Amino acid sequence: MTMKAIRYHAYGPPEVIELQDVGKPTAGDGDVLIRVRAASVNPGDWHLLRGSPYIFRAMAGLTRPKAHGLGADFAGEVEAVGKDVTAFQPGDEVYGCAPGAFAEYVTVPEGGPVARKPAGLTFEQAAAVPTSALTALQALRDKGRLKAGQKVLVNGASGGIGTFAVQLAKAYGAEVTGVCGSGNVELVRSLGADHVVDYAKEDFTRTGRRYDLVLDNVGNRSLTDCRRVLTPDGAYIPNGGSGGGRVFGVIGRIIRVKATSAFVRHRLLTFMTSENAADLDTLRELVEAGGLTPVIDRVHPLSEVPEAIGHVERGHARGKVVITV
Repeated sequence: MTMKAIRYHAYGPPEVIELQDVGKPTAGDGDVLIRVRAASVNPGDWHLLRGSPYIFRAMAGLTRPKAHGLGADFAGEVEAVGKDVTAFQPGDEVYGCAPGAFAEYVTVPEGGPVARKPAGLTFEQAAAVPTSALTALQALRDKGRLKAGQKVLVNGASGGIGTFAVQLAKAYGAEVTGVCGSGNVELVRSLGADHVVDYAKEDFTRTGRRYDLVLDNVGNRSLTDCRRVLTPDGAYIPNGGSGGGRVFGVIGRIIRVKATSAFVRHRLLTFMTSENAADLDTLRELVEAGGLTPVIDRVHPLSEVPEAIGHVERGHARGKVVITV
């Protein structure tokens, strides 16, 4: 049996993407086979597509990609389960992470990053949550050790991760400042931000205000400038940025953060998002309690994945770009 899936066989622009008929996966003994109803685009998709920065190719394939699928986040229905699976059954509505999620079907190990879909969300809304919200949650709660009453700044507050970070910081009792463009000020305020900085009118590193935690999803200010806005023992977490050129990209900023952290009092932190079911359940509970709502910029069908990835690559998506399958 076959299914429709997005494939790419060479690094390049979105135009190299193809919608193909490929073999439909089957559930192994410990696997869950999921009929994907929606997926969402992350920056990682266009980085993989471009093979950029080049350092990523050491793992993904030096001259051409080793893997040919794209997409990581999904929401859908369980179609079949392996004989050893006990937590799910056919018909369950689920969401989570799986490589190659821009496809009609994916399989996930029962103990992998798959959980019951938040009640009340559509498949499109649920697919917008996993990677971006997991990143925001783990950056703030785990790495940043966020506490109620602290002051948090989210740079890039209107993007996929930023929209979740603003809401999560509020849910954990922080006083939140969001940095975004003029067209997104009201959106960020509606998500619960106590203060909003329009970067076209004001430089957040020169306001004189100090923060206990800065989550930087943009990386458009120097590390020195960002440290200026921290309290004496404040934390800075880079989650984006350039400066490392086509070879290192954001990795260059991470290297600088690590190198500087040994010589300063500030907590300069780096991390990798962990895709896991426990945190997906935490996010589901927050959604169902009314503390977290995905923001969707636009929705494309599977055949328009190239346009969707191109929009995210250009860097101006408000919240998440979703793919219906």
